Amino acid sequence: SYLELINTFKTMLAMRRTAVMKAKKRYEVGLSKLEFASGQVAVMKEELIALQPELKKAQKETAAAMIEIEASSKDVAEQEKLVSADEQVAKGQADAAKAIKDECDADLAEAIPILNSALAALNTLSPTDITVVKTMKSPPAGVKLVMEAVCVMREVTPEKINDPSGSGKKIHDYWGPSKKLLADLKFLDVLKSYDKDNIPAHIMVTIRETYISDPEFVPDKVVKASSACEGLCKWVRAIEVYDRVAKIVAPKREALRQKETEVAQLMSELRTKQAELKAVQDRLKALQDALDEKTREKQELEFKVDLCAKKLVRAEKLIGGLGGEKKRWSEAAAELQIVYNNLTGDILISSGMIAYLGAFTSSYRNDCVAEWIQRCKQANLPCSPQFSLMNTLGDPVRVRAWNIDGLPTDTFSVNNSIILS
Repeated sequence: SYLELINTFKTMLAMRRTAVMKAKKRYEVGLSKLEFASGQVAVMKEELIALQPELKKAQKETAAAMIEIEASSKDVAEQEKLVSADEQVAKGQADAAKAIKDECDADLAEAIPILNSALAALNTLSPTDITVVKTMKSPPAGVKLVMEAVCVMREVTPEKINDPSGSGKKIHDYWGPSKKLLADLKFLDVLKSYDKDNIPAHIMVTIRETYISDPEFVPDKVVKASSACEGLCKWVRAIEVYDRVAKIVAPKREALRQKETEVAQLMSELRTKQAELKAVQDRLKALQDALDEKTREKQELEFKVDLCAKKLVRAEKLIGGLGGEKKRWSEAAAELQIVYNNLTGDILISSGMIAYLGAFTSSYRNDCVAEWIQRCKQANLPCSPQFSLMNTLGDPVRVRAWNIDGLPTDTFSVNNSIILS
């Protein structure tokens, strides 16, 4: 029995100390949580108070930014409208200039192929062909006619000679000057680079009245006299056609030049306005970006304020709901500490009852327990002044189950069940 006493004491003391300390810790943790919640309420109140001015400032800045953006948006819209109108005007002027240019190109389309054909004919002539013409002693009428026209185009002065018909008068002769022209090594180059855009009017009048109107002054007839002069004839006729067309095109070219000048000026002004518009648009975008940032900051502050307020409400509800439990938990924790302190004596007495008193009556048990309590006190061994096996080792839930199953509710019966279990 003594060994049973020792074994029971060791086992039950360790078990009960663990159970009592665990229960005490639960109360202490609950109390610490309540204390922490109380401290957090104060912190959250301060945080909420501190956030309010920041939130008001953010709301004010956001509202101001929105007003500024609204005003800037109106300015941008007005400038966009003006620039769009200017773009339409510039486009209209550019279209008009293109129409004039197209008309000039269409008019010149008649003369340019003819002129190119004449220049191509000149390119077919060789120095030998020119020499053949130059060395003619008695040139055919077609050759002389063509060379006269070339001399007129080059503004070469004719020689005055006696009239071969014997009239005794002086007549203009171009053959002598023609041979001098033909002797020039750069004769063909001069014709190819002829300034066709600035021909004096009197030259073209003479060409048209004297030569173009002459039925013999056509390439098909001139070629019979000289193939070289055929190319020169084509050149003269091509220059005449070009001049005639150029005279029609010249006013249009002037109008085109003026229109292009106007378009260039409009485009310059338009580019300036477009640059100003872009600067305003960039500023508006910067304002919008700043507004987005301020809106984000305001939303974050609103979220923080809302979260803090909700936490504060929950904490206050928690503290309010458990405020009455704080005192009870504190008392329970203190009582459990006393129970823990008395466990050594209480478990020793309980072990004695289990080891020695199981077969004895209730009164004898009570007498022994009273004596053991006095012995513990004399030995300075802590124990409960009112010892109870039920309070020391009993489990209220199990005891209740025993009672439901038919166990009498008296102390003696309950103690017997505890000893047996």
